[in-house]
Amino acid sequence: MTGFFNIYKREGISSAYCVNRLKRLTKMPCGHMGTLDPLAEGVLPIGAGNATRLFDYFLGKEKKYLARFRFGFTSDTLDRESEVRVAGMVPSKSLIEEILPSFTGEISQRPPAYSAICVDGKRSYELARKGRDVALPARTVKIFSLALTQQTGEDEFEFEIVCGGGTYIRSLARDMGEKLQTGAYMTKLLRTAAGPFLSERAVPLDDLTPENIQDHLIPAESVLPFEPLEVTDERFFHGVHVPVAAQDGMYRLYREGFFYGTGVVENGLLRPDKKLC
Repeated sequence: MTGFFNIYKREGISSAYCVNRLKRLTKMPCGHMGTLDPLAEGVLPIGAGNATRLFDYFLGKEKKYLARFRFGFTSDTLDRESEVRVAGMVPSKSLIEEILPSFTGEISQRPPAYSAICVDGKRSYELARKGRDVALPARTVKIFSLALTQQTGEDEFEFEIVCGGGTYIRSLARDMGEKLQTGAYMTKLLRTAAGPFLSERAVPLDDLTPENIQDHLIPAESVLPFEPLEVTDERFFHGVHVPVAAQDGMYRLYREGFFYGTGVVENGLLRPDKKLC
């Protein structure tokens, strides 16, 4: 069983819980592509078997979120999972919309102290929980679009966000609040897309059983954005870079009609990249 599962993670469970559940159902090694905090819900792609070798192809793909931010308040975790404190005024809808362009494109973002980033061999959130002052270095992330979609409460607003990998939505809430000289934290997060995996096609984890698990397996080849290439020169499968009549680039490779893995063509020579079988 090699491929992907497009899981709809519900609020209140961890991404690791979903992976472990899939491991038990498939009896295969599994891993997720981009964690979702327990507070968040939505698309959580999980690779099974050798499909986990393909994660590098998806890490930079666009992700789409619906997020709700509460202004005039803040919390240590930048969400509602820790004590909420008053932190300033509540800006108007028009004031918020004025600052949105400054948070699109490539921006510098400081990850939350309560995150899974490693610091001196420890997870950042472990140090923060012990009272350590964790100052993570800023990194460059890309936000393709950011729009205020509706006001959902007296001090709460909903945003649609399309961003690249590595973006922290909680940090975006904090930074928008600071820009408006107030506080802000995330109250709700829904991931509606992660690369080719969409929420409307996701399956709730609790719907999966040993009897139907195979029905929800997405073949790895079907979500790779590369052209197919049939390899007929058997020398390739013994480690030889072979000549092919194809343009330079990445390809999905097939052997006698069966998906073999991925390969790269450079100057007319094909070399392997990721082998799946």
